[in-house]
Amino acid sequence: MKLIASIDQGTTSTRCIFFDKKGQIVSVAQKEHKQIYPQPGWVEHDSSEIWQNTQEVIAQARIKKQIKIENVEACGITNQRETTLVWNKRTGKPYYNAIVWQDTRVGKRVDELEKEIGSAWFRDKTGLPLATYFSGLKIQWLLENVEGLRADAEKGDAIFGNMDSFVVWNLTGGIHGGIHLTDVTNASRTQLMDLKTLAWDAEILEKLNIPLAMLPAIKPSSMVYGQIVSEPLAGVPVAGILGDQQAALVGQTCFKPGEAKNTYGTGCFMLLNTGTKAIPSKYGLLTTVAYQFENQPVHYALEGSVAIAGALVQWLRDNLGIIKNSSDIQTLAASVDDNGGAYFVPAFSGLYAPYWENSARGVIAGLTRYVTKGHIARAALEATAYQTLDVLEAMEKDAEIELSSLRVDGGMVVNELLMQFQSDMLKVPVIRPQMIETTALGAAYAAGLAVGYWKNTDDLLENWGIDKQWEPNMQETQRDGYRAGWKKAIERSKNWED
Repeated sequence: MKLIASIDQGTTSTRCIFFDKKGQIVSVAQKEHKQIYPQPGWVEHDSSEIWQNTQEVIAQARIKKQIKIENVEACGITNQRETTLVWNKRTGKPYYNAIVWQDTRVGKRVDELEKEIGSAWFRDKTGLPLATYFSGLKIQWLLENVEGLRADAEKGDAIFGNMDSFVVWNLTGGIHGGIHLTDVTNASRTQLMDLKTLAWDAEILEKLNIPLAMLPAIKPSSMVYGQIVSEPLAGVPVAGILGDQQAALVGQTCFKPGEAKNTYGTGCFMLLNTGTKAIPSKYGLLTTVAYQFENQPVHYALEGSVAIAGALVQWLRDNLGIIKNSSDIQTLAASVDDNGGAYFVPAFSGLYAPYWENSARGVIAGLTRYVTKGHIARAALEATAYQTLDVLEAMEKDAEIELSSLRVDGGMVVNELLMQFQSDMLKVPVIRPQMIETTALGAAYAAGLAVGYWKNTDDLLENWGIDKQWEPNMQETQRDGYRAGWKKAIERSKNWED
């Protein structure tokens, strides 16, 4: 049986999944990596640990089902976006830990650029506002704070990549001729690529003092980039790359303008396909590349990014200890009938779309003696639904279309209480597909299309099926009351940091 391999390098773990022609999982292996917090607001990963884990999960997934290398047609890669790494192409060693997308250390630089040149200048070129989120300012921070890095970067020895580039470079030979490239979706998240030309923007590079020699070549999301030489998949073509949220859009087969998906993972990310037209956002969303298949025009999307979703459940588990396992949140939240008047705004690294408030911090508002840990658990789940509603409303205004339903995926969609509350808040059906591992599946689809494993997107549409659908079932007055409480809580979280 011929298969496609998919490497999913995420924020908390790395997975390898093998898919068959029907888009079903044949084998999977997963391994978590350390989250490093050197000081408040800083988040880092050890890239050497991630590369080691990547090789291990590929080997484990193959061994589990005794998958022969000759049966693997291609490999796709999907990755946590914006997470920034610079390494030496001669030694393969990183100059510093990977700076994770959630990291806020460039906050002061964001404020300086806001005063100096303004967010609109960056947004017009890249579709992205000034924020701590994107890769460009993280690269600048590394160049200015890591000894010897700038000199190596000017020489072309120090190279930058998001995790997709790092994994591809290592898979295809590393210091022995590894290919240094990225795809348009990841490039569009650096704040260094012009959305119209799909090329690195010389003016921005000059403004941030970033040498062009550091940056990877920009390629379509689906094409044969080269052969893997790394042992567990040696000889297999690497043929698809998509940033994780764009991969989920492809995995959900949202190929028509107006189709949207929301992924509930560490953060929460809603993407709306806008077709071959990039729509500038007036309501706090990101304009981004959705995907580009080889020899086809690029497709764009509007995106609303929520920094903390599943990560809030982890925080309740690890920092407060009110649940033992992440899955316990549903039982605890279901032990009460409502939130008891409590609202949880998880602005741990500021507020993302549609507010873009770097100065915001997390708050729990509306506390009384009546509130129990059950109410806190419920408020934590509801926070994800409220943040998604904020994004959806902005999206409908920008695109001037009303969504008729929302396709959902990611780890949190097994939480029935959350999915029902989400439908109630959005006032549209929420649809969970049979295959919820849509991020890895999207990368597999991109790779499979490149090598002819699937002929076209019609083949992919045939694989998509509904597992469960939730319909809105809440009184309008109750919904409005919840909404008003959330809005008040958002205001309380703003302007916390000076």
